Amino acid sequence: MTRVSRRQFLVGSSVLGALGVAGISAVTWDELQQRASVSPLAAGSGILVVLTLYGGNDGLNTVIPYADNAYHDARPELSYRPEEVLHLDSQLGLNPAMKGLADLWRDKSLAIVRGVGYPQPDHSHFRSMDIWQTAAPGSAAPGSAVPTGWIGRWLDATGDDPIRAVNIGSVLPQLALGTKHTAAALDPSSAPLSPTLSAALSGLAATDPADTTAQDCVCIGYQSEQTVTKTFSSITPPDKSKKAANPLAAQLDLVSQCVKAGVPTRVYSVSLGGFDTHADERHTQEQLLGRFDEAVSGFLRDMAAHPRGKDVVLLAYSEFGRRVHANASQGTDHGTAGPVFVAGAPVKGGWYGDEPSLTDLDNGDLKTTVDFRDVYNELLQKVVSTDPVPVVGAGRRDLGFLA
Repeated sequence: MTRVSRRQFLVGSSVLGALGVAGISAVTWDELQQRASVSPLAAGSGILVVLTLYGGNDGLNTVIPYADNAYHDARPELSYRPEEVLHLDSQLGLNPAMKGLADLWRDKSLAIVRGVGYPQPDHSHFRSMDIWQTAAPGSAAPGSAVPTGWIGRWLDATGDDPIRAVNIGSVLPQLALGTKHTAAALDPSSAPLSPTLSAALSGLAATDPADTTAQDCVCIGYQSEQTVTKTFSSITPPDKSKKAANPLAAQLDLVSQCVKAGVPTRVYSVSLGGFDTHADERHTQEQLLGRFDEAVSGFLRDMAAHPRGKDVVLLAYSEFGRRVHANASQGTDHGTAGPVFVAGAPVKGGWYGDEPSLTDLDNGDLKTTVDFRDVYNELLQKVVSTDPVPVVGAGRRDLGFLA
């Protein structure tokens, strides 16, 4: 009989409905303190925070080639004038909403990887995000169907602790799904379990020598749930007003609490949506980038001031950039390559990857200069200290943004 993993059992169990979670294993407010006190993360262990910007962020109005006439010609009303841009050098600058990241750049703790994408790009949100999150190893074009995510494959290769990776939110992204293991989910909106339900789960987790293989599997599943539940007891739910004003800041506030408590989690996943700016882009994107900037710069300042936080590295990416030319609605349509941000105390700040040409295009799209799997390769090696080959395949290269 094939043994069902604890995660697979929990995914199919009705207890997740009671936990307020759909289709995944949850962690609750009753858990973190015990794990942090019994088995805290070892000092010096790298921590990776993966931030997904859903919708296809316009990279050209994020990292702005303000000195390139081709940029202004392609976007006569959508482009930013040089005096509006937060200059990083004589050619490129940040969107005016990103003052916090400009400070990180000056502190040399922000790396910007330019022209990141993948071969044979796909303009579909769903397919492109699937490619980024699964990171199919080995093939020249990462377009083949892969059921596991890149963090999920790392989980499969490195053990069975249910909280080595945690997603903030009740729905796991594809990147967190492995064959044997998945990340846990910490839902900021979930309520603590009632005493009655907690007692019922404890009973279901108890083993018996007379158990069949199937019954033993049930016990293992509930034992895993109990482990995760006991770990997050010290975490305080985010302030509702803060969550409403900036949901990403609320998510990163939870990550901050986990890191400071010494929770033995190596990878956290957070997200911000709304970047599909087909019309009236400037206002919408500036608001979103302002939330992104406020949340990320505040989080990293907080981390830099704490001993455990000095090992934190944050990756921010989107599924694709946008077309070079503005459309008739003062927005931009789905494109290809875009910038990726890597930030934190361990980061060697500066430019990485070549800036794509705005005139040598691929049917109106930017040409990729960096394969996104090279970014993952370096993060896996130098932040979570693992062999990247089982995750992203052989033949990848480091870019040098981490010491």
